[in-house]
Amino acid sequence: MQLDIKNENGTSVAYISGEIDHHNAADLRSQLDRYIISSRPSQLVIDLEGITFMDSSGIGLIMGRSKLMKTCGGRLSVHSPQPYIRRVLKLSGIERIVSIT
Repeated sequence: MQLDIKNENGTSVAYISGEIDHHNAADLRSQLDRYIISSRPSQLVIDLEGITFMDSSGIGLIMGRSKLMKTCGGRLSVHSPQPYIRRVLKLSGIERIVSIT
């Protein structure tokens, strides 16, 4: 799993590649939380285009970061999930919490 966060036109974009599972979700969560707390972005986009596998820990990761962003006065959205990941996200109902594009 790899994480690269860039600021693009005033929006922070977290590019994640590889797999999100229970083995690496805690590390990813920690890295994102540190960034959110220190940078306080108004908009954070989690770009999932490079994700090859995601289990329920990915859903928990997104839900937790959405809550933290709201606490810090910002918004979270998810972009470019692979079709099967998009389906898992829709089935989980997470699109009621975050925008998925």
